[in-house]
Amino acid sequence: MPKSEPETPNSIAPQRGVVTLVGYGIQARVDRGHLLVEDGIGAARRHARFPRVGHGIRRLVVIGSEGMLSLAALRWLADQDVAFSMLERDGKVLAVTGPVRSSDAKLRRAQALAHSSGAALRITRELISRKLAGQEQVARHKLLDSTTADAIAQFKAQVPTGDSISTIRLIESQAARAYWSAWSTLPINFPKNQLRRVPGHWRSFGARVSPLTGSPRLAANPPNAILNYLYALLESEARLAAAALGLDPGMGVLHVDTPARDSLACDLMEVVRPQVDAYLLDWITRQFLNREWFFEQRDGNCRLMAPFTVELSKTAPIWGRAVAPIAEWVARAFWSTNRKPDAPFATRLTQGNKRQAKAAPSSHAPNAPGPQTLCRGCGKNIAVGRINCAQCSIEGATERIVDAARLGRLAAQTPAALTKQADSQRRHANARSAWDESCQPAWLTSELFSRKIQPKLSDVATSAIRSSMGVSRWYASRIRQGYRPHPRHWGVLARLAGVSAKG
Repeated sequence: MPKSEPETPNSIAPQRGVVTLVGYGIQARVDRGHLLVEDGIGAARRHARFPRVGHGIRRLVVIGSEGMLSLAALRWLADQDVAFSMLERDGKVLAVTGPVRSSDAKLRRAQALAHSSGAALRITRELISRKLAGQEQVARHKLLDSTTADAIAQFKAQVPTGDSISTIRLIESQAARAYWSAWSTLPINFPKNQLRRVPGHWRSFGARVSPLTGSPRLAANPPNAILNYLYALLESEARLAAAALGLDPGMGVLHVDTPARDSLACDLMEVVRPQVDAYLLDWITRQFLNREWFFEQRDGNCRLMAPFTVELSKTAPIWGRAVAPIAEWVARAFWSTNRKPDAPFATRLTQGNKRQAKAAPSSHAPNAPGPQTLCRGCGKNIAVGRINCAQCSIEGATERIVDAARLGRLAAQTPAALTKQADSQRRHANARSAWDESCQPAWLTSELFSRKIQPKLSDVATSAIRSSMGVSRWYASRIRQGYRPHPRHWGVLARLAGVSAKG
């Protein structure tokens, strides 16, 4: 089933159901029932034309604010149940919209009265308890910092007894201080030939609070900039989830009411933040970052390059699946405060009621797409499982051989190695002295060894020569290459070569 026109270097195709538009002069409009999109910078433009059937789009993400989105395009997206998000590369959510469903007045009224009904405190306790549990797991199993993990666990134990939302906020902030302090010295690696262009403060995670703003906004280094953008994707998914359930995304319980902020969406994303942290942590501890993915503004703000944001946007559906059960639990907690709930709460996001009725197993969200694997020397894209590209592997192998030789020479001069070498030389000298030439068979002469036995030893494994003679691997390799050993070994080598008195 075709999803769009054939993909070319200048075309746009859905990646994991996500289409991301970046650059300047962005356009999204409808022509003869097809959605036409365009993006790019300067003369480097990309285009795509999507039909109503088989387009494969679940989310349209626009990064930046330079361009045009027509009303017909918004209607096309609504008809196709496609969510729309407009983000900045610094992690700010500008606009989010998704499939529109009628809301239940009783549910919204219960949400508005959550602080007086006690639901707000109950929800806050649950959300922060789950968040701290996730942070404890990240600290213990990803950062391998049991001290920090134990401290977070102690803060988590205080949450159920918190008698007010402000108290729970204080507990959460103290746990966050311990949590992010464990990240501060985490090294950030770049390919070797890019290091001269990498600022010094980019080579570690540093503080979660930016020195430019005193808050996480306007990150000053790559890992924090990545985290801000991933959190922006998560926030947009949380807002879509709240709206799909008929809740007001701006009326929160944990986060205080603030103009131009969806407080409930921020509440919902708290539980999923540790999952985003774990994704980033797995990335930066196993792979290198590419200097070309980032640029530094004149004030020191680290921003993400457009192609890199496209790759990160592919994770949006993953965070949507992760936040869905949280949003449904919160909506159910609001719904339970009604005096007479006249119907079971609809699980529109997870379809949990349908699976329960059919006794079907719970669905599990797939893992987030992994980052690109970069060569540690030059930064080129390489296959998963490799460390360097072909060119850098040669240079690295030479360095490793030199280092191994140096370490080998040092190891050979240790007292233990010298003692072992002296014992071996003594043992072989005694064996030569004890050997009696008259015990050698008459047919096993020097001429026979050179003519018949020695040529066949090149086909015998070094390990077989070594184990049969009781010599070192180096000495066995020399024999295999043509070195003539002491005559006491000729009989053993004749048997390995398949030579006997019968010829």
